Amino acid sequence: MTEELRKVFHEELDAIKNATVRMAGRVSEAIVRGTDALLSGDLDAAQALIENDDAIDAMSIDLEGRCYQVLSLQQPMASDLRAITGALWINGEIERSADLMSNVCKASRRIHGKTIDPIVRGLIEQMSAEAARLFRLSIDAYNEGDSGLAAALDDIDDRLDELNEDTIEAIFASHKNTTEPDLQLSVQLALVCRYYERIGDHAVNIGDRVTYIVNGWMPENTGAIRAAARVNEDKGEK
Repeated sequence: MTEELRKVFHEELDAIKNATVRMAGRVSEAIVRGTDALLSGDLDAAQALIENDDAIDAMSIDLEGRCYQVLSLQQPMASDLRAITGALWINGEIERSADLMSNVCKASRRIHGKTIDPIVRGLIEQMSAEAARLFRLSIDAYNEGDSGLAAALDDIDDRLDELNEDTIEAIFASHKNTTEPDLQLSVQLALVCRYYERIGDHAVNIGDRVTYIVNGWMPENTGAIRAAARVNEDKGEK
């Protein structure tokens, strides 16, 4: 690859990263606004965010096409190849996170007019804030190439998992202690908890891909090494 072609290639890599970060910014905003729409019962805001998911889908498709174009035309090697394939994976994690917030907004329509227990409301607010924080940290790790932050995301996600358990317990307690329990409300709120918890999982997955981009290492590599060691041990015993 000539010097001029390499310059163009790296400019395109930078453009792909910038587009990925912009799309993630739309999702970060959707987490905050979607939670507000859910808890305030704002159907117009919920509908606007559902429609906004279409725009994020369009961004995702465009980004995927650009990655494939670079792969087919430039035939990158080593770290450059990891940067593009990693961007493809991260693109998918971001798009699925957007889908989850669209699901939160759809849930807000199903429970419109219903009263959410104050304790449950508070815990949902905490889950939303933690999911948004974790998601932003994962994108910061990607944007800055920070493998240390990326590796820490799995431990940081423990807090969101704990909040998920606490919120589910509060939903069940509220359902049990209400004189006229509303099964649909309880089910929808439990699903909302799952959506936030899954956003955290996608953030951790983004961190794994950042580690791969920076170091060429995935968590699955550890398991693969153990599997190979067991095969070698079995051969040695025969």
